[in-house]
Amino acid sequence: MSSPSAKSPANTVLYSERLTPSIWIWLIAAGLASACILVFMPISVFAGITGAVIAAIILAVLLILSTPAIRVTPDSLQVGRAQIERRFIGRVEGFRGDDATLQRGPALNATAYMCIRGWISPVVRIEITDPADRTPYWLTSTRHPEKLVQALTEGR
Repeated sequence: MSSPSAKSPANTVLYSERLTPSIWIWLIAAGLASACILVFMPISVFAGITGAVIAAIILAVLLILSTPAIRVTPDSLQVGRAQIERRFIGRVEGFRGDDATLQRGPALNATAYMCIRGWISPVVRIEITDPADRTPYWLTSTRHPEKLVQALTEGR
């Protein structure tokens, strides 16, 4: 008899990544929050500092809550809010540099599902073969396209 805490093979996570903001996004958020000091300084120094602290908290919460995750299990793929069974995944390709820019721009199909973050350049294109789904492919940002492609193509 297995223990309740033992993971079943279907729940095993093969790949997991959070598309967290890069350091320069946090610096921009800190700069915007600091600008509140200038906005509220004519009222008082206390109002300026309070406004900056509140703006910093709001920006941090929004950045954290809007961070999507990529999760691959033996049975499914989840990218942000979207989830699909792996049996409906076709060809998987990773792109970096100019090729990634091409995939996010001129080569992009308008009906594709996109989970793109501007602070993460590499992307992975995941073909969807479900006949009931009109989405031709998913395009997602990832810091590790080779690892994501490997997780999705191994064991097929």
